[in-house]
Amino acid sequence: VQLQASGGGSVQAGGSLRLSCAASGRTFSNWYMGWFRQAPGKDRDYVGHISWNTGRTVYVDSVKGRFTISRDHAKNTVYLQMASLSPDDTAVYYCAAKSSAERDWRYWGPGTLVTVSS
Repeated sequence: VQLQASGGGSVQAGGSLRLSCAASGRTFSNWYMGWFRQAPGKDRDYVGHISWNTGRTVYVDSVKGRFTISRDHAKNTVYLQMASLSPDDTAVYYCAAKSSAERDWRYWGPGTLVTVSS
């Protein structure tokens, strides 16, 4: 499984940005695709995930109502739409994948940097 995140960049506070994660290497039925982020000097944190099959999403409280995860079956791509960004959202964002039978996130892509300026 290969994951490639893209779409990071610099944005001003209050702005929006959409990240993409292109997945390849297998079919992803019964898999979850997740987003994580790591701010400078901090641990990597969970942001949210989506069920590849059902599209059901889960988010950490700090991004609810601002971030939206979606997926495109035809493109094998997962998106993280981010709105109302604040400097606290500055981080390297990673996408990850695991099967529904696994507890831990097994596959990780290289991160993409999001910088939010005030």
